Amino acid sequence: MIDSNKNLAEQTRQDFPLFNSSTNEENQIIYLDHAATSQKPSLVINALRNYYSYNNANVHRGAHQLSAKATEAFENARETTGQFINANSSNEIIFTRNATESINLIARSWGQSNLKSEDEILLTVMEHHSNLVPWQIIGEQRGCKIRHVGITPDGELDLDDLKSKINDRTRIISLVHISNTLGCCNPINEIAELAHSVGALICLDACQSLAHQPIDVQSLKIDFLAGSSHKICGPTGVGFLWGKEKILETMPPFLGGGEMIEEVFLDHSTWGDLPHKFEAGTPAIGEAIGMGYAINYLNAIGLEKIQKYEKELTKYLFSKLNNIEDLTILGPIPNDDSCRGALATFHIKGIHSNDIAELLDTKGICIRSGHHCCQPLHRSLGLNSTARASLSFTSTFDEIDILVEELNANIDFIKKNS
Repeated sequence: MIDSNKNLAEQTRQDFPLFNSSTNEENQIIYLDHAATSQKPSLVINALRNYYSYNNANVHRGAHQLSAKATEAFENARETTGQFINANSSNEIIFTRNATESINLIARSWGQSNLKSEDEILLTVMEHHSNLVPWQIIGEQRGCKIRHVGITPDGELDLDDLKSKINDRTRIISLVHISNTLGCCNPINEIAELAHSVGALICLDACQSLAHQPIDVQSLKIDFLAGSSHKICGPTGVGFLWGKEKILETMPPFLGGGEMIEEVFLDHSTWGDLPHKFEAGTPAIGEAIGMGYAINYLNAIGLEKIQKYEKELTKYLFSKLNNIEDLTILGPIPNDDSCRGALATFHIKGIHSNDIAELLDTKGICIRSGHHCCQPLHRSLGLNSTARASLSFTSTFDEIDILVEELNANIDFIKKNS
């Protein structure tokens, strides 16, 4: 039960073994790397343990009771995932290993069947490598042209540039919902309308938004969405692809083998119905079940409450970081009206981000440093590396104060010893 008199961190930290002081007294970590992967609540860990301890069986194939229990839990997780994003049907949810595999599935299956020479694929310079490389591969194979939308000086998508580059040869626009580096939230409804006006599809990488705000694929008017369990408090090794059923029906299988077939003969095979056509082999059963528990956990808190709390945290983080000399934050300034990501990516004049991250780690503060799988974006900004502090509903204002205090101390230490 959520208590309106307490902030979300006060109410939820006890659910996570890493943050629960009663179970983890000797290792009090300040974890500010939620954009890379989220921590897992005990109920998700227990769901995994329960499956592997008492219900471990393969799904869909067995007539015995363990298989029936496993299948029911696995398909319940699919239903939960569909409801989480307001899919028309659970048949539109394809379990994958991660969001990267989901995007590869679209590029290889839909792309191989629909893209031809001189067609165009429209991406952005802010994309994670997982939404660049698959399209580069299929574009080269099919002879397509890949175009990239730039960003504004404020670190937001340049919508005018997008409008100038979309045309009647554009077949798909694939872009991130919230940038894992800039933190900007892209205007997906407007982009979807532009895509559909020229007969193009739109694919959304929602890894940085699914755990932070409500997502409704129908109101967004998109065609595909890629999501990852480990970014939404679920286990690693499982993710999902959502696609409109009428589009998925036309797409050939991505992988061949067991589970995805209807009948197999020596010289040919026929495919199973959705969603199984795209789920070859034994899936990550326990992990998918755990993802379902994670989604239920987020729903119990409330995505609207999460978004509201994280907005206040992000504004506070920016206000504190902006007081540090020679520190520059990438991306737009947070405000009440935006759906900006709960993160701050920054660089400090004359200091490498890896040095900052390593020194903070000695104080138990975990942030990310490097290019965040966004090398083209960093090159376009003239940067080799940045540091990133990313928040969640378990983050506290006190943690931000400690981060900034240690940042200042480390900057002074580096300058005195350089």
